[in-house]
Amino acid sequence: MQKIKSLMTRQGLKSPQESIHDLSPIENFRIPTKEELRELREQPTDPQAQQELINSIEEVYFSNDSFDIVKYELEKLPPSLSLQELEEYRDKLKQQQAAVSKKVADLILEKQPAYVKELERVTSLQTGLQLAAVICTNGRRHLNSAKEGFTQASLGLLANQRKRQLLVGLLKSLRTIKTLQQTDVRLSEMLEEEDYPGAIQLCLECQKAASTFKHYSCISELNSKLQDTLEQIEEQLDVALSKICKNFDINHYTKTAMDQLHMHFTQAIHNTVFQVVLGYVELCAGNSDTKFQKLQYKDLCMHITSDSYIPCLADLCKALWEVMLSYYRTMEWHEKYDRDESVSSSDGSNMGAEESNFDRGYVKKKLEHGLSRIWQDVQLKVKTYLLGTDMSNFKYDDFIFVLDIISRLMQVGEEFCGSKSEVLQESIRKQSVNYFKNYHRTRLEELRMFLENETWELCPVKASFSILQLHEFKFMAQSRSPSVSPSKQPSSEIERTETLFEQYCNGGNPFEIQANNKDDETEDVLASNGYESDEQEKSAYQEYDSDSDVPEELKRDYVDEQTGDAPVKSVSRETLRSRKRSDYCLSKVNAPILTNTTLNVIRLVGKYMQMMNILKPIAFDVIHFMSQLFDYYLYAIYTFFGRNDTFESTGLGLSSSRLRTTLNRIQESLIDLEVSSDATGTLTAAEERKEKVPSPHLSQHVDLTSGNSLYGLAERVVATESLVFLAEQFEFLQPHLDTVMPAAKKPFLQQFYSQTVSTASELRKPIYWIVAAKAIDYEQMLLLMASVKWDVKEIMSQHNIYVDSLLKEFEQFNKRLNEISKKVRIPLPVSNILWEHCIRLANRTIVEGYANVKKCSNEGRALMQLDFQQFLMKLEKLTDIRPIPDKEFVETYIKAYYLTENDMERWIKEHREYSTKQLTNLVNVCLGSHINKKARQKLLSAIDDIDRPKR
Repeated sequence: MQKIKSLMTRQGLKSPQESIHDLSPIENFRIPTKEELRELREQPTDPQAQQELINSIEEVYFSNDSFDIVKYELEKLPPSLSLQELEEYRDKLKQQQAAVSKKVADLILEKQPAYVKELERVTSLQTGLQLAAVICTNGRRHLNSAKEGFTQASLGLLANQRKRQLLVGLLKSLRTIKTLQQTDVRLSEMLEEEDYPGAIQLCLECQKAASTFKHYSCISELNSKLQDTLEQIEEQLDVALSKICKNFDINHYTKTAMDQLHMHFTQAIHNTVFQVVLGYVELCAGNSDTKFQKLQYKDLCMHITSDSYIPCLADLCKALWEVMLSYYRTMEWHEKYDRDESVSSSDGSNMGAEESNFDRGYVKKKLEHGLSRIWQDVQLKVKTYLLGTDMSNFKYDDFIFVLDIISRLMQVGEEFCGSKSEVLQESIRKQSVNYFKNYHRTRLEELRMFLENETWELCPVKASFSILQLHEFKFMAQSRSPSVSPSKQPSSEIERTETLFEQYCNGGNPFEIQANNKDDETEDVLASNGYESDEQEKSAYQEYDSDSDVPEELKRDYVDEQTGDAPVKSVSRETLRSRKRSDYCLSKVNAPILTNTTLNVIRLVGKYMQMMNILKPIAFDVIHFMSQLFDYYLYAIYTFFGRNDTFESTGLGLSSSRLRTTLNRIQESLIDLEVSSDATGTLTAAEERKEKVPSPHLSQHVDLTSGNSLYGLAERVVATESLVFLAEQFEFLQPHLDTVMPAAKKPFLQQFYSQTVSTASELRKPIYWIVAAKAIDYEQMLLLMASVKWDVKEIMSQHNIYVDSLLKEFEQFNKRLNEISKKVRIPLPVSNILWEHCIRLANRTIVEGYANVKKCSNEGRALMQLDFQQFLMKLEKLTDIRPIPDKEFVETYIKAYYLTENDMERWIKEHREYSTKQLTNLVNVCLGSHINKKARQKLLSAIDDIDRPKR
């Protein structure tokens, strides 16, 4: 083996393993050359033979462990070598190598496209990475430029700006300190000029400014010096005033006493209000703790409790009145003194008179200037007190009492200096709006509770009842002129006689009467037993008719009908019958129909108007809330008694478009239709629901299903007519509301009256229609009509039985109306509507019965006319309504039976008020066999054309 190795070395050959180690990784897996591939192709290509050759290779060649192949093969050689065996073994190894090479070449050829593709991706990735490196390099270079040129520069600017602001503030402080230090010189000059008020004011302002800059060490010394200066000013002022006692000098008096007077009045106002409020705070605290004395006046007002708020406010106004009255007396004395001086100086020299007039003018000017200053101080003190407590939960009477006090105080201010008291008005307006929203929300909930518990029984009031008799409307009784605001009227009357200062100049206080200012008169609006005028009306009734003991006056009419004679009635008797039939009442003819809930709503309106009358700026808010009270009452009446989809779908126009629009508006803006609150809802939706009220529900004690009571007719009359009465009261109040409503908001008021208040009476139709639809058994009448034979051959002289049955239904209806009228008066419009509805339904039922006829002869048509004329004749004696509703509706339909084919087509197009079924019956029954199939089809097509738009 050593010989073989040495031989290979001399020939420059390397072992296969060394050759492999010398190759690079790429060269180890290089692609075979064309010659090698050709040699490989020339070798046997039997896959099974190649696989057997590869399988015959020893396992050691497939191991991952590196080893010396040459050494391994040499060690395997036998001790005695045979050339033939060596060549055979060599050939075997070559075959194995060739099989492996071919296998490798096949695999390389198979994976070559993927290799090329992957190599392209690597190349592309390398190019992308190079481009990204360039972009990153450029980006870093730009970021460095931005950092140097923008960020550092901007931050530097901001830092410099902040430093500048600090320096400006410091400069301002330094200038103020410099001014304070120079004030000492100016104070000395003012003392030499004997301008003591100006010096005191300047010194106080300097002290206030010094307290702001007390963190500077140089200010502490200045502050103590200012205090010394103030004391020096007071000493010199006392000296100047003492000189007047020995030698009166008008100049000293006008310069010192007058300004000192204003200062003392200002101080008196401050001390007075502080002591009054402090006394109530300590009283409510219940102990002698002195910590309240250290509080500011504003903080002290926040400790006032709700119970002591009104007494404290009254005492506060009393004390301020005393201060203003003292100032008024001072001015009054000066005016009297000036008049006396004018008279005495008229005999002196002209020069002395001019000098005296000038001095008096100076004093008068000073006094007049002090009026507005003192009143401004009073307003600010009262404003602080008003806004220091939340009054949203006050009782209504307590809040109105507060408004009365402030209104009286503003009257004092107007008489004191002619001020409109804008400060007081704004402060009380804020409290009023806050209070009124909370108050109105509570009242709406109470109204819902009242409506849900209302049994709709008549509230017995006198026939002479007027809302002006209620306590809540007493303020309106003072003035009936709509052009003058009621709130202005008492004030103007006082001004024409004497002012408050003239009334209480010698004693008393205008704020003492507020505690007992309520009207002690009792309301005389309720009737003693609800039948206060029975005897008078019954006696008047007996003057017309001796048969007054007969409760149903229609019995007399029925006797007249049996005689067959048409009685000739006198005018007075006809008038009596009209009154009895139309009003259906033997008592309380003129008494308004209203309930306890209606009365409560009217009282609420009066309270709202009281607040609006005292405080004009919130007039729109108050009127808007008043309209919501009416809206909710109207919606409740409709919901309880008028909502019935079955009857509304008849198409008879029971609810006008205006009424439907109003009800939809109320439902959308005021009614909360959601049963439970949505926790996921938005805050805006929650706020909107907070302003709404749930829909009310009718009390279970109200029965609307009994036929004996005409399906709750008494309750329906009381409810509906109470709404009409409420609408009349709103109409009565309209002129007054129009005077206080701001001009920009008047369209809202006009729209409310034209689209809501005026629709109250329109609710009568849908509400009473329900009664009329159930009071008469129309279905029974249809059954009776269906049993009639209409194809008779001879003219009949007797009407059919269904007419008598229908008339008996009307007589029974009339009897029930009389019974109900003993409990509740049925007004003329109500009785008319009830009769109109019943007659209209009866006539339409008659037409429907005729439309159900299958066969009809000419004699049958004559019988229809006879039946209807008999019905009209009897009906006209039961009611005074003229003309009979829908009379032409029946007569026209009966007459259509006599039309020819050509006339029928034109008649169908002109009369769209009939249903398709009724028109079809005319074609089939009227013309019948007289026309051919084509003509009948033409008429039916015309009917279908008419019915198509309805669908």
